[in-house]
Amino acid sequence: MPGFNGEYSHSMDIKGRVIIPVKYREGLGEQFILTKGLDKCLVLYPLEDWSELERKLEKLSIADYNSRFYRRFFSAGATTCELDKQGRILVPQNLREYAGLDKDLTIIGAINTVEIWDTVAYNEFMEKNLGNMENIAVQMAEMGF
Repeated sequence: MPGFNGEYSHSMDIKGRVIIPVKYREGLGEQFILTKGLDKCLVLYPLEDWSELERKLEKLSIADYNSRFYRRFFSAGATTCELDKQGRILVPQNLREYAGLDKDLTIIGAINTVEIWDTVAYNEFMEKNLGNMENIAVQMAEMGF
């Protein structure tokens, strides 16, 4: 597992290209998957981790409405990416719209994935969810931390 961590500020150019921080490039590999994240961000998966997610989704029953939705959600927006010579990826328009990406981005390591956020949306998400650290500590204890 790659062990992605850290937070970086980058800009997206007018063509939708984003520089991936050097720290993440080796862990992502030569090719990786870019798709929608659950929190209105985009997620980069190393191919091995993406394959594991696909295997889990394959096991879900197609007779179940939610299972079909999850399959569609993750796979419909998924695209294979490669870094260009400047260490950038091109983010397709549909994914830019989904995540509300403008110019200023925050790119974070999330243990086994990398997330791309619109900076304003990321700051709002963190502010909303960090409001009560005591509550977070209790929930982490309940999860075994």
